[in-house]
Amino acid sequence: MKTQREKSVRRAQRTRIRLRKFANGRPRLSVHRSSKNIYAQIIDDVSGKTVASASSLEDAAQKEHGKGCDTKAAEIVGKLIAERAVKEGVKDVVFDRGGYIFHGRVKALAEAAREGGLNF
Repeated sequence: MKTQREKSVRRAQRTRIRLRKFANGRPRLSVHRSSKNIYAQIIDDVSGKTVASASSLEDAAQKEHGKGCDTKAAEIVGKLIAERAVKEGVKDVVFDRGGYIFHGRVKALAEAAREGGLNF
């Protein structure tokens, strides 16, 4: 029987394999959610480099929201990642939810990133 960690890794890999088919060279907006924080980064898989990143641990996010991670903090992180990506010249990305259900904090981050100027 597989452990919970093995199952979550498999779900994330399944999501990424499918994204590679439809990416057409676009960078990937990857989301990681923990119980206390949320992280987002835009990864260029062709060159293997991170273009932009943001998290709820940063000073900019904690000034607006404080500690902890709820949907409000996820929205702030989404706005930060979109702002940094546009500054780097990235507008079109592929959203990698990383095996998480598109609901709650993950959805709030995605919608805020769309409002910030990212297309996916």
